[in-house]
Amino acid sequence: MSVAIIGGGWAGIACAVELADAGRPVTLYEAAKQLGGRGRGVDWNGIRIDNGQHLMIGAYGETLRLLHRLGTAHLLERRPLRLQVPGFRLALPRLPAPLHLATGLLLARGLSLAEKWAAARFMQALQAIHYRLPEDLPAATLLHRHRQPPALIAKLWAPICIAALNTPVEAASAQVFCNVLRDSLAGSRADSDLLMNRADLGSLAGDAALAQLGPRVSLGEKVTGIAARPPRMLKPGALVAPASMPAGLSDAGKDAGATVETRACFTLTGPEQSAEQVVLAVHPSRLPALLADLPEMADISNAVAGFTWQPILTLWLRFATPPVFPFPMLGLGDGHAPWAFERRDLAPGLVAIVMSADGPHIGQPAEQLRDEYLDLLAQALGPLPALLDWKTITEKRATWSCIPNLPRPDNTTPVPGLYLAGDYTAGDYPATLEGAVASGVKCARLILQT
Repeated sequence: MSVAIIGGGWAGIACAVELADAGRPVTLYEAAKQLGGRGRGVDWNGIRIDNGQHLMIGAYGETLRLLHRLGTAHLLERRPLRLQVPGFRLALPRLPAPLHLATGLLLARGLSLAEKWAAARFMQALQAIHYRLPEDLPAATLLHRHRQPPALIAKLWAPICIAALNTPVEAASAQVFCNVLRDSLAGSRADSDLLMNRADLGSLAGDAALAQLGPRVSLGEKVTGIAARPPRMLKPGALVAPASMPAGLSDAGKDAGATVETRACFTLTGPEQSAEQVVLAVHPSRLPALLADLPEMADISNAVAGFTWQPILTLWLRFATPPVFPFPMLGLGDGHAPWAFERRDLAPGLVAIVMSADGPHIGQPAEQLRDEYLDLLAQALGPLPALLDWKTITEKRATWSCIPNLPRPDNTTPVPGLYLAGDYTAGDYPATLEGAVASGVKCARLILQT
């Protein structure tokens, strides 16, 4: 059965690789000239940088499996979790779980003994309920109910929430926040490790997938609509094209004029191609337009149309000489503050400063933002080398707002043969690379089971 995958982000890539490895005929359609979606490489004055900094952890099993299949897993640098902001540092040692977390909290700098005990008590309370809340609510409300001190929230919980969910702690889903804590701080020592890409994201996934999938990828091909012909019953003795025969129907059955059901057939507007199964792996904001001719999908379209979005702004800085970082990832303040990443793997003296979620910074003049972030970086590192070049990249719809009780659609749909893949579909994780990859793999496995 032929499969069309619409959207060449990490979800579409994962789905295509899974199906191709299983021998299923598949075509991956991507409107852009490169694969990768919201995790791609960008050319900047002779340097290949990322459109935004993505952070991965050791618990990202499906992402790691995909990169191993693409032959790029060696481009990840694995380090024990370390969160460092001015006046605070939490480092998890190389000890088995749960000793790594207990020891890390005990030795954390910048927290009082009462705050350390409050953090440990909170994690124990979540473990006792297996990280499943009786109801979803804002993460800040959950933290207040567990009597988490304001300083602890500002230094530890709020930065984790904004980094993982790209949604401020006051509005973020407490259940998704608990899922993240379960698989990071409360996971195995290896699960809590940070995985830092030491090559641009394009080299990590998009370019490698294009090389592996070859002619199965159609770049610069925008699909603008989908139409479906429902399955239909054929009368005994009707002439049936071989391509529409169920695989299990024998020649004897054909000769006897057996009644058969043909497969649904989807027509893709734009490339003007057809497929027997379709995976929509596009940005969720594109779904309502793509599904306009499928009335069965109206509920899903309406639900996704109600999503709100969060941006991610990245300031790229290139210095004459590399600034000295105590750790490749460094927080520049408490709570909703930017994070700086040392990226000399892409070019000498390269630094990325990332500001997650919405805020006043989105409307600031670029030069003013640059100067403010340079000042924050200098406060953390000391005098900086001469600045050679800089660039800002803003993904305005980088992620959906991860709020409580968000109606996230399943991978299967009311239309047989039509699937949804993307980090917005039903799952434990927020809008992350792991959420995207896991959804693509799930769609592929559902297709292979049919």
